[in-house]
Amino acid sequence: MKIGIIGLGYVGLPLSLQFARSGVDVTGLDVDDKKIVALNAGRSYIEHIPATAIQEQVNSRRFRATTDFSAIKKLDAVIICVPTPLNKNREPDISYILKSGEAILPHLHKGLLVVLESTTYPGTTDEDLRAVLERNGLKAGVDFNLAFSPEREDPGNPNSVVAQIPKVVGGLTPACQKRAIELYSQAIKTIVPVSSCRAAEATKLLENIFRGVNIALVNELKQVYAAMGIDVWEVINAAKTKPFGYMAFYPGPGLGGHCIPIDPFYLTWKAREYGQNTKFIELAGEVNTAMPMYVVHRLQEALNSKKKSLNGSKILIVGLAYKANVDDDRESPSYVLLDLFKERGAKVAYYDPHVPVIRPSREHGHWAGAKSVPWTQKSISSYDAVVISTNHKRTNNQQLGVKCLLITFYSCPATNP
Repeated sequence: MKIGIIGLGYVGLPLSLQFARSGVDVTGLDVDDKKIVALNAGRSYIEHIPATAIQEQVNSRRFRATTDFSAIKKLDAVIICVPTPLNKNREPDISYILKSGEAILPHLHKGLLVVLESTTYPGTTDEDLRAVLERNGLKAGVDFNLAFSPEREDPGNPNSVVAQIPKVVGGLTPACQKRAIELYSQAIKTIVPVSSCRAAEATKLLENIFRGVNIALVNELKQVYAAMGIDVWEVINAAKTKPFGYMAFYPGPGLGGHCIPIDPFYLTWKAREYGQNTKFIELAGEVNTAMPMYVVHRLQEALNSKKKSLNGSKILIVGLAYKANVDDDRESPSYVLLDLFKERGAKVAYYDPHVPVIRPSREHGHWAGAKSVPWTQKSISSYDAVVISTNHKRTNNQQLGVKCLLITFYSCPATNP
């Protein structure tokens, strides 16, 4: 089987490499020329994906990358792995999915399997994407196959291996389902069929909503327990010794990444179409969104105890990536903290060994070009306060123990707040 994968980012690239390792002929498709040049030269632009893994598959001729979507004419299947952000009104933006459908359309042929992996609301595959793909007269489920299979990437987790993560698959028709199962069975050990594209879409949303709601719970409890003088980390560590009925979640300065802060609101938006309210999701969103301001208030209290004000203080934020040990800074609450501190008159900077320079983005473009400060005792001693927002293993926090330096921890399980 010859397949194409549209979108060579944090989801599409590792999936491409897994298929190639399994002996499948893979064509990576992306509109970013720089990515194409890097991949065909065996170079990686994602920190946790080694260049050697790419070079091996390029050399084997099982993987190639191109911006030429006409390659789809010779493929048996196409998998779409593109972003699904929220727009400025916090509503679902599926434009990248629809543009991918439009790019496939001129080259769509009978028998082609099209699978969407991008997280979205139920109905996107069999309504929105299907409508685009059927514009030239071919019918989904009759002339070509259509399915949805949610991505389950966990960047930075060494135990997260694409081939070992069960793959949920839902097809438009039983025949579409069968084709999608045949596709993924070549590279993934366990396939989990569900009854429809919508059931598969809903499965992914449930996974992320579950996390978002439980993170909101511990974020709220952190504030409550802090007011009571109770260490929330001690409580969590004690609770997780229970061998049943409990799963540990941890508080932090907010939510980041391209999943948890965004995906639940795809369901919230779609639910309104059916006259349904998603109270848990919306409340969890309010709690998690408010966490950066809670960090600001705690820091103000700590500075006041040293007879300092936030206005005019030098603040260093440690960790710009949204989670530990990765270079992915999408939707990171550290950006919110940078903005909030700066708005209040602080002189703010950041340190992150995984993000040496802030890249341009539509959400935080005003920080583009800012550089991570040097990690030296002399450098960090010049700050009035350090806020550890993301606790990378590569960051030696022991070096923060310099004289007169105020340190506040917010997402560091090993250290009391």
